[in-house]
Amino acid sequence: MSDDASACPFSGANTTKGSTATEDWWPEQLDLRILHQHDRKSNPMGEDFDYAQAFNSLDYEALKADIAAVMTDSQDWWPADFGHYGGLMIRLTWHAAGTYRVGDGRGGGGTGAQRFAPLNSWPDNANLDRARRLLWPVKQKYGRAISWADLLILAGNVALESMGFKTFGFGGGREDIWAPEEDIYWGAEREWLADERYSGDRELETPLGAVQMGLIYVNPEGPNANPDPVAAGRDIRETFGRMAMNDEETVALIAGGHTVGKTHGAAPDTDVGPEPEGASLEEQGLGWKNPHGSGMGNDTITSGLEGIWTSTPNQWNNDFFKHLFEFDGNCSKARQAPTNGAERRSGETGARSARPRLSPPPTFLTTTSRCASIRSMRKSRGDSSRTHGVRGCVRSGVVQVAAPRYGAQRRYLGPEVPERI
Repeated sequence: MSDDASACPFSGANTTKGSTATEDWWPEQLDLRILHQHDRKSNPMGEDFDYAQAFNSLDYEALKADIAAVMTDSQDWWPADFGHYGGLMIRLTWHAAGTYRVGDGRGGGGTGAQRFAPLNSWPDNANLDRARRLLWPVKQKYGRAISWADLLILAGNVALESMGFKTFGFGGGREDIWAPEEDIYWGAEREWLADERYSGDRELETPLGAVQMGLIYVNPEGPNANPDPVAAGRDIRETFGRMAMNDEETVALIAGGHTVGKTHGAAPDTDVGPEPEGASLEEQGLGWKNPHGSGMGNDTITSGLEGIWTSTPNQWNNDFFKHLFEFDGNCSKARQAPTNGAERRSGETGARSARPRLSPPPTFLTTTSRCASIRSMRKSRGDSSRTHGVRGCVRSGVVQVAAPRYGAQRRYLGPEVPERI
């Protein structure tokens, strides 16, 4: 037996962690480790596990009912905004699926990769660890019959439905990975939110889709936090195009996702602690510890921007479009002025609503205000007084998000598979 203390992690001696690795000596050597990732021998489900069979055996309606119950079961350790987790769950789904890019077909919500590094610790995914933790009792109940990959997508569907939106349906069948992916290139930057991926006249490196390291798509404050709607529009079209979205689908997704929920900026996002992968052991897998006040509820910090999209943040309707056209979508910089993001052209602040007005009034970020000038918004503007017209566009966009690369309809599982994908 070797008496080398460095081989023992409990000895207190130096370990091999900081030593020069093989790839440091021969950096051009071909790394074949990616060929062995997700090997069947390491599969915790076992080599003979058939996910399709397991999924088809579960009570699908009971599963949806259990997810729906989560939406309004506000927890003391992470209270729901306005008593409903819908906005949080829609963001969870969008950020699981929204990493997809057409350049190499990688990313997306097909494997449940958001549970692992680096995605679980991206700045753009702040506090989504709480959303997954809220879904944990559902996952425990149904076990292997529902993958995390399917659950992360279905949660968004159920959230929309629980707030009055009718989706096209849901197709299951996404099998989980059980370790971080080694074969996806997310960029060469060494710091969060860096953007060395651009060259020339803001030419984005292929195959990347996001504008900065650690974001899934665009910066809501504009390019490099510069509140320029025109420049933001260019980023939006480029990034969403690389996600296989046209202008109409882009507007539908931005509007549909920002009809419910809110942004969280009780204090600057620089005040929070490390992300999950960098957090201390006592955080038990969670990250972004917030020292501001209670650290949750009205004291929540996620993006550092504070605001709501509509005066009914727990109900799906077309108010986002109404406010967008009635208000001047000035950029909301919550750290400086959390209520200055929406001014009526008449000078009156706040949105008209039959319900008591919430504080702050509805706001627009740089990227959402840019929607008003996108050409395809003309159709949306014509439909803005007819909820069914807007709803149809958003329903199509939701399907596109959930299944950008999933293939033929026959690959989908469950009783709610749409007739047309």
